[in-house]
Amino acid sequence: MELTRRDALTALSAAVGGGLAGCSAPSVDSGTEPAELDGHGVDTLAALAAVLYPNEAENVRGFVKEYASERVRRSPDHGSGVVDAIRVLDDYTETIYGERFADLSLAQRREALQEMPIATADPVPDGTDQQRVRYYLVNDLLYAFYATPTGAELAGLENPPGYPGGTTSYQRGPR
Repeated sequence: MELTRRDALTALSAAVGGGLAGCSAPSVDSGTEPAELDGHGVDTLAALAAVLYPNEAENVRGFVKEYASERVRRSPDHGSGVVDAIRVLDDYTETIYGERFADLSLAQRREALQEMPIATADPVPDGTDQQRVRYYLVNDLLYAFYATPTGAELAGLENPPGYPGGTTSYQRGPR
């Protein structure tokens, strides 16, 4: 299934307007200079999303670019954290593999995330390198994906919270 611009805007409105689940990134301009997400930043986030999202997801790069670029622009403090976390992830993979994260193969990216270890790190915005990567990159991308109807459907969550779906959606039995 294809992730669309509408999906990205839905996720963005939930993230910036409603705050991220389990995250406390500011959603108002705090006077900080806005961070910019360059092409390499988008490539890195898209490469990370390719590891995190189901294989059936299409247009991942376009979705990530739309969501992350606007997220960084709207929340300067969060954007600075994202840019810093990308630098941390690249530094780690350059030390281990000799290449930036986005330049690694899919298998190497999975391996790098396991070795860092991101899956077991607590998401803490001012914590260790692993905690910041988990908070600013992994959790943000996962939230963006699952906050959309398309992403939720790909994950088997046909009727995510916030998308009521009408009375038939909760009156049907499991498939």
